[in-house]
Amino acid sequence: MATIDEYRQHIKSPLTARAQLVWDKRIQAETIFDTEYDHYQLVYVGWGDSKQVYGTVLHLDISDGNIWVQQDGTEVGIANELVKLSFPKKDIVLGFNPPKLRHYTDFAVG
Repeated sequence: MATIDEYRQHIKSPLTARAQLVWDKRIQAETIFDTEYDHYQLVYVGWGDSKQVYGTVLHLDISDGNIWVQQDGTEVGIANELVKLSFPKKDIVLGFNPPKLRHYTDFAVG
């Protein structure tokens, strides 16, 4: 198992990279890194035409020695990106899946 500091770095890196991919100059991508309580988010904020754009694209937590993916609005999946960074699937929980269905994935059940 990796250290908490390694978890933090490997979570911050892809969130920061994704924040650079905003397609519209009227929308800001905000990264929120709470290293005290280990909550990490990528949020879109702005305006498109006359409608407000606001939403959490990614939300990850570090809890009980695991990385919990609470929200993932990406196509590739942040969990898959973490696996490519050499994190074992047994350390990643897909928290957006119902607890009774998590055992059907290759990831941790939490």
